[in-house]
Amino acid sequence: MERTEATRAVTGIHDAVSETVIADEEFLRTVLTGVLAGGHVLIEDVPGTGKTLTARSLSSALGLSFNRIQFTPDLLPGDITGSHIYNERTGEFEFNSGPVFANVVLADEINRAPPKTQAALLEAMGEEQVTVDDETRRLPDPFFVIATQNPIEQEGTFALPEAQRDRFMIQTEMGYPSREGELELLDRRADRTASEPTVDRAVGDFSIPALREVVERIRVEGDIREYVVDLGRATRENSRVEVGISPRGIQRLFEATRARAVINGREYVVPDDVQAVVHSVFDHRIVLTSEASIEGYTRAQAVADARSSVDVPAMPKR
Repeated sequence: MERTEATRAVTGIHDAVSETVIADEEFLRTVLTGVLAGGHVLIEDVPGTGKTLTARSLSSALGLSFNRIQFTPDLLPGDITGSHIYNERTGEFEFNSGPVFANVVLADEINRAPPKTQAALLEAMGEEQVTVDDETRRLPDPFFVIATQNPIEQEGTFALPEAQRDRFMIQTEMGYPSREGELELLDRRADRTASEPTVDRAVGDFSIPALREVVERIRVEGDIREYVVDLGRATRENSRVEVGISPRGIQRLFEATRARAVINGREYVVPDDVQAVVHSVFDHRIVLTSEASIEGYTRAQAVADARSSVDVPAMPKR
């Protein structure tokens, strides 16, 4: 697949999802950035803003299998990965696969389950496999998780462990639609009989692996690579930051910028691509000192301070 074909395909996916989801265009582009870059996406917002519909619509537009896991306080790890069940007819234990065995897995309200259950996704997200009773099974290809979480200030939520947050390439917020958007939502609902809209496959004969292969071919010049590295290193030099961006986080930013270049219709990365995704990739990976948190200093401010301390490279001449 050529880059121009990939950009057209991504535009088609974006337009198909936009027909059902009332959301800011930048939000949808950010989610698509994570999918194209081979990462997992975490969406944080209050209930009722359309997070679940976004995930379901995206899987339909991509023509991929989809499973939804509703995270609750009593959810067990085996409810996610699956377990062995005794078959009385054969006298043997047989593996009953869990809902994680799908191309697109929606981990809905992931922070309503305790950390032990949240951790059941760690191996799946990191290795694209699950191990149950010392038996390892590969997950479908492609595989990616779109998780939603409610703000941690809400009652009945558990903060995601650092290791879990780090598995997500992208964290973004959906936000409330504008007044015009909410009116459009009512107009759309009034014109259909089903309670939830449906989306047709929008990628034609192309596949997600083919799109991701195009992303791998996007050029990133040396000065842009230095910019990405320096941004990550700058977070570690902030006295208000206890744990800055790891080398893995820097790699994720590199991967996300290449995906954004494809979305923007280019075969090379420019500084604008980096700046467009740096907060979505970096913010949730920052761990602040207790003093900074008490003072009201935020992760987003830490990344913004890193951006302001690093010189932006000049645009490449083309």
